Amino acid sequence: MHIDECRDYCLSLPHTTESLPFDETTLVFKVKDKMFALFDIENFTSITLKCDPEKAILLREQYPNIVIGGYHTNKKHWNTVYTNAHLSDDLIKSWIKHSFDMVVAGMPKKIQTEFFGE
Repeated sequence: MHIDECRDYCLSLPHTTESLPFDETTLVFKVKDKMFALFDIENFTSITLKCDPEKAILLREQYPNIVIGGYHTNKKHWNTVYTNAHLSDDLIKSWIKHSFDMVVAGMPKKIQTEFFGE
C-alpha cells in the first residue's frame, strides 16, 4: 500500500482527523480525539492499528514477522503491520477499518448515536 492511499483511506472514515502530536514525522489519525492509526510519513514501512486483543494474537500468528505487537503502544490492544510486506491493500484497509470500529465501539453510546447513528 502506498502512503497516499493509506492516508486517503484513513481520512475517508467518518469524523477522522490527522495530526502530528508526537513529532514532525509520526502522522496520527483520530476519530473524535481517539487514536486509531499512526505511521511515519518519512519512512512508511509500517502502520500501527488498534485491534481486538484476541484478533491481535491470531493475526500475529497468521502473519509472523508482518504483524507484530504495537510499536511503542500497548501490545495487548495494538498491532504494527509492515506495509512493505506482500499484503493486499484491501486486507490492510480492513484492518484499518477494524481499528476505527474498535475505537468507535469504545465511545459512550450517546456519542456513537450522535455522530455515527444507531
